[in-house]
Amino acid sequence: MSHDNVVTVLGATGTQGGAVARTLLADGAFTVRAVTRDAASPKAQILAGLGAHVVETSLTDEGGLRRAFDRAYGAFLVTPYWEHRSPARELAEVENLISAAQAAGLRHVIWSTLEDTRDAIAAADDRMPFIGDGYRVPHFDVKGGAADALFAKSGLPTTYLLLSFFWDNLLTLARPQRDPDGTLALHLPLGDTAVAGIASDDIGQAVLRVLRRPSETIGATVPVAGEHLTGEQMAAALSTVLGEPVAYRPPSHDQFRGLGFPGADELGNMFQYYAEFSGSYRGLREREATRAFNPDPLSLTDFLAAHRAELEA
Repeated sequence: MSHDNVVTVLGATGTQGGAVARTLLADGAFTVRAVTRDAASPKAQILAGLGAHVVETSLTDEGGLRRAFDRAYGAFLVTPYWEHRSPARELAEVENLISAAQAAGLRHVIWSTLEDTRDAIAAADDRMPFIGDGYRVPHFDVKGGAADALFAKSGLPTTYLLLSFFWDNLLTLARPQRDPDGTLALHLPLGDTAVAGIASDDIGQAVLRVLRRPSETIGATVPVAGEHLTGEQMAAALSTVLGEPVAYRPPSHDQFRGLGFPGADELGNMFQYYAEFSGSYRGLREREATRAFNPDPLSLTDFLAAHRAELEA
């Protein structure tokens, strides 16, 4: 059997990898090797039913990764930072991925990344705290800094897929809440700044186009975004879908950092980066550049309408 069209998809039962696997399976041009830690899980079994070859391994198992990449054409690589929130562990995972990809001789690697916010935020800027070992927004900085540098140094034929705020977050951690006065409200600390966002399904569409255009994308950074929306516009989309008014009531960044749940300080910094350094964040995701590989993204309203049951659960 020819392996020239085999693409290994990491995190195939997660948000990003799942979107990529489903899109490639639906298109049919590539054979999907779906990597998961639990091949017996319901999500893995759904992918198998759609035609994926499900492989069980983890990012700490370099041997398992080599087998997952063996004789494949390319791979979509993503790391599960929020499972451990450890920059050191994420870099160790990236090193395993790179070593396994080199051993397999992959011809196209698509690395899901973000920018290093410290390129935009001066070291002396005291508007937000440092987190850990000199990071501002660790899940951004470790990818855009050290991890991207590791891929560049490796010599692997890499496309750097620059992701955006997931509209999917509005179904989960950022979903509107019923305030004490009875009003349904969206509480995101964005002020009046527009944010570049993306529906997860559109990540798969972008990856498919990247794979089809290797001569243009290998060595390049490809931004993936849909609409640029303010908090008020997000609340309006939620109102349309839910059929009742949704207010936009943004807390301050300090208030958000003080909420006390694990990662609140990091997410508070992230939202502050979105709001106060939009020249960097949105500038890296200009509409013209994102439309080249995602010409017809889902609108937020259409995305929410497709997931209304989850929003109302």
